[in-house]
Amino acid sequence: MSFWIIQSLNSLALGGVLFTLAAGFSLIFGLMRIANLSHGAYFMFGAYLGLSVLDRGHGFVMAVVAAALGVGILGGVVERVVLRRLAGNSLSQVLATLGVAFVIADVSLWLWGGDPRPVSPPELLSGAVQVFGLTFPLYRLAVVVFSVLIAIGLWLLLDKTRLGVMIRASVDDRQMAQGVGVPATRLFTIVFCLGAALAGMGGVLAAPILSVYPGLDADMLPLALVVVILGGLGSLAGAFVGSFVIGFIYSFGQVLFPDLAYIILFLPMVIILALRPRGLFGRITA
Repeated sequence: MSFWIIQSLNSLALGGVLFTLAAGFSLIFGLMRIANLSHGAYFMFGAYLGLSVLDRGHGFVMAVVAAALGVGILGGVVERVVLRRLAGNSLSQVLATLGVAFVIADVSLWLWGGDPRPVSPPELLSGAVQVFGLTFPLYRLAVVVFSVLIAIGLWLLLDKTRLGVMIRASVDDRQMAQGVGVPATRLFTIVFCLGAALAGMGGVLAAPILSVYPGLDADMLPLALVVVILGGLGSLAGAFVGSFVIGFIYSFGQVLFPDLAYIILFLPMVIILALRPRGLFGRITA
């Protein structure tokens, strides 16, 4: 019984980490129709930026803020300098994001080396708590709570602000939104910065759980892709539910069926695509 409880809690923690990565990916994918293959690299780069801030003696909150700002700015530069010049050519945009991912990976390897770097959780959350009589790291539970707070914040942004209305309108019907005066060019930059910032923040939050190492981007990007496909294009609710579903499938699959972990992960994606191509929460988009 203890195995199932501990593994379920680990799955929730992984789901929380995945949501910070997949939420931004889903927004970018839903609005810009770009499978941003550099999103995993933003996640890894954010983790390394946070690590550098921590190495200089600053606190964990400062590391999260610095990673979010740094990666968000980087995302804005990539969107304006690279992707905007390729507007209308989806294949070139996807290939460009793949190239950006390789550049970020090599720069990270050059700056921080190839050794895995463990990261300690903040002192306030470094202890353990009793859950059903079992000891479990407090930080992992905090990650779950923080992911819920991020989800609430994004929901408020998308549903209660003018910017959110424009984003949702553009996701549902981009041509109609542009026809009624939505500033699409500016909106693309804002959403890309927001998505990249969430990925950078997620990298720092995941570092005490996963550590920081070259190849972290390649490990996390497929999970984000599966979450977006499972949850639905541009759907915040889909990203939230899909993140925790994939967190459970991946965590239990690795432990119970290590040789079949990727089959167990990707088989539900194939089934969902066959039965419901727009995902569980996806809607028809223009």
